[in-house]
Formats: sequence, structure tokens, C-alpha cells
Amino acid sequence: MSTTTLYRPVGPKELKLIEDSGWKAFPPRLPDQPIFYPVMNEDYAIQIARDWNVPASGSGFVTRFDVDTEYLSRFSEQVVGAAVHRELWVPAEELEEFNHHIVGQITVTQKFGTS
Repeated sequence: MSTTTLYRPVGPKELKLIEDSGWKAFPPRLPDQPIFYPVMNEDYAIQIARDWNVPASGSGFVTRFDVDTEYLSRFSEQVVGAAVHRELWVPAEELEEFNHHIVGQITVTQKFGTS
């Protein structure tokens, strides 16, 4: 099976829920969050964790994980700014299935802030 490495910037609350899953899954989206958006590169994830999560919650983390490439082909890549700002848009109602296609564990690669 071929895998694709993705990244997800998270705050401390989401990181705790990931840890509670055994580092295997992302938590369900909140009602006002219709999409789950993993990002395609670590540089973009760092920007979000450092520039958005830290001011919002005191700390930000970059997670890295691998997903079955064939499964990912159902989602189109979105560019939401500069060329580095590439992400996938996974509808919130499909996140549980997405989690089943994560290969291995979710790991933390970067930490910013005080928590």
C-alpha cells in the first residue's frame, strides 16, 4: 500500500483528544466546523500552529501522519493562498472513515507556545 504524509496543526485540546485515541485518530469536528483540513506540507502546518493556534490557545502543535494514497484520491487538493497553502477538504461527516485510513500513528513534529 502506498501512503501519503499529511500534517495537521492543532491546539492543546485537540492534541489531548488525539492522545486519548492512542495517537490513531482525529476527534470529530465541532458543529460549526463543516470540514477537516489536513495540510500537504509541514511549512504550512507550522504557520498555522505558530501564528493561529498559539494566539488562540497559548500553544500550537504540528502533527504528522500517513494515509492510504488510494483513499486520498477522492479528495481534491485546495490551494487557499500562496502555493505553499495546500490542503485537503474532508467533509466532517467523513472524518471517522478518514481516520480508518490512517496508517500507523499520528506523531507530533513541532511545538510552539507555552503549554
